[in-house]
Amino acid sequence: MMCSLALLTLTCTASCSAIPEVAAPTHSPTESDAAQVDCSLENCVALTFDDGPDQYTQNLLDTLKSTETPATFFLIGSKVQNFASMVQRMETEGHQVGSHTWDHADITTLSAPELRQQLERTDEAIKEVTGHSPSVFRPPLGHHDESHNEQVPYPVILWDTHSHDGRLKDSQKIIDAIMDTVHPGSIVLMHDTRNTTVQAVPELVSQLKAQGYTLVTIDELFAGELTNSVAYSSGPQVTEK
Repeated sequence: MMCSLALLTLTCTASCSAIPEVAAPTHSPTESDAAQVDCSLENCVALTFDDGPDQYTQNLLDTLKSTETPATFFLIGSKVQNFASMVQRMETEGHQVGSHTWDHADITTLSAPELRQQLERTDEAIKEVTGHSPSVFRPPLGHHDESHNEQVPYPVILWDTHSHDGRLKDSQKIIDAIMDTVHPGSIVLMHDTRNTTVQAVPELVSQLKAQGYTLVTIDELFAGELTNSVAYSSGPQVTEK
């Protein structure tokens, strides 16, 4: 099944010189080895979790470890220090860590200096714990546009499969919402700030694996071939075997 790849063309006019530049992050040296699975041949799905770390994240990490499932976490920078051990655990256990701004700001409402501050503060908080910058970015609420994306020194990761866990208060309904729309190359949006979501993960992982999906990080989904400032909503097309 064709998966959509939303590419936003990078442009620069004379006005670009007025936009403050955010320093390009230094990523983990292990990221070049991320693509241990070929998601152009296998049915890969990336589970992603927003808005943490939080009180339920520890249980989620336990589940991911016991099921040998990698995930990608988009962290709120202001929370990182209070849950530093969890963030370090994400790193140690092979998950991917991304930025979700400092305080869940809608980036389309921010000036260039305000966006820069949101990104740099979050970068510094994550780097202090993990030793390196976040490797990807997700805009809160999914709100983004070309002019703001151009100021983001990371790949901009959206999603194509929504758990709707903000309104669904039952774990089985969350699972059903995902399973009804997931497909090869899907990026699944969830939140580790909600206990019902965390409770859904063991069965969700079981069902996905039973249907032949390989669960991967965002870097693995794209084989590390991501471009800063470009928005992606799903993984590459799977080649027919």
